[in-house]
Amino acid sequence: MIAEQTAIKITHVKESRINQLDPQNIVFGSLFTDHMLIADCVNGIWQTPEIIPFGEIGFNPALASLHYGQSIFEGMKAFKDDEGGVRMFRPLENFKRFNISAERMCMAQVPEDIFIGGLEELLRLDAAWVPQGEDNSLYLRPFMFASDVYLGVRPSLNYRFMIIMSPAGKYYSGAPKVKVETEFIRAAEGGVGYAKCAGNYAASLYPAKLAQQQGYTQLLWTDAKEHKYFEESGTMNAFFVKDGKLITPATSSTILKGITRDTLIQIAGSLGIVVEERKVSVVEIIEGIKDGSVTEAFGAGTAVVVSPFSAIGFEGTDYQLPEITTDSISSKLKNALNDIRTGKVEDSFGWVWKV
Repeated sequence: MIAEQTAIKITHVKESRINQLDPQNIVFGSLFTDHMLIADCVNGIWQTPEIIPFGEIGFNPALASLHYGQSIFEGMKAFKDDEGGVRMFRPLENFKRFNISAERMCMAQVPEDIFIGGLEELLRLDAAWVPQGEDNSLYLRPFMFASDVYLGVRPSLNYRFMIIMSPAGKYYSGAPKVKVETEFIRAAEGGVGYAKCAGNYAASLYPAKLAQQQGYTQLLWTDAKEHKYFEESGTMNAFFVKDGKLITPATSSTILKGITRDTLIQIAGSLGIVVEERKVSVVEIIEGIKDGSVTEAFGAGTAVVVSPFSAIGFEGTDYQLPEITTDSISSKLKNALNDIRTGKVEDSFGWVWKV
């Protein structure tokens, strides 16, 4: 499938850096492919996109995004199948969510031919950078920021859309140990919790740092009103397995509608696993761990894929979760997802986008 696209001006890199890629030792987000895409929206009109060698970009100190935070992004992945073909996974869902974030942040809508077409062209140019191997992929980062040079609180009139790509391996080296956050909040109703905007992540850094100093990997965020109900976990949506059922907090204006989340829910249904999308209380899960009815808890997202939690910390006590096995629901979901993405099984859902 190829998106109908506008002409893209391409400047090829003089010398590839592909020799820097070691598929056996990939550090997430540290090495970038040879090319990147830039497209500017000037007074509501999108200019001709360009693909240029990856490198630094200059900016004015009065750049509006630096001062007022109009900045959004997406996280996606591309994979290689056994024949060496390159595949994206559900890119149209990322495209739709990107523009939902843009609308909430009062930013320009990116046309499909620039978003999808730009991804396809970049992947064709830098296909050699897509690493093969279990848990390996090419992480795709479309993002956009306000590019007005103006100090004043109003929506920018101009925006820059870019795509950069980075080889990725496992996000976490081991099972995350998470802490239930009951003091700080990630998002409140009526806010921007459902948008993938930079400010959401900036606001999470301080409480996450405090948790890491206490020995935790990540936070499990709770609702802003009462801190009674789970919402999501840092870079992940949250899932629990209770009495054999897969339970996840229902999405709302405070929870990002994760594409991996939606994917796992659909896969679970196809495997005959009962799924409940509803409010999930902290007390329910902690009591379930204690009485054995809660057997799994894990995070799911593009970067982390499926990451089972080793323990959940709440009110000074760490509640250990059982060891994950090949028969665990999280294992079945992860394996099914990876098999579809890499072409090992037929994609009956229509999710794979061949480049």
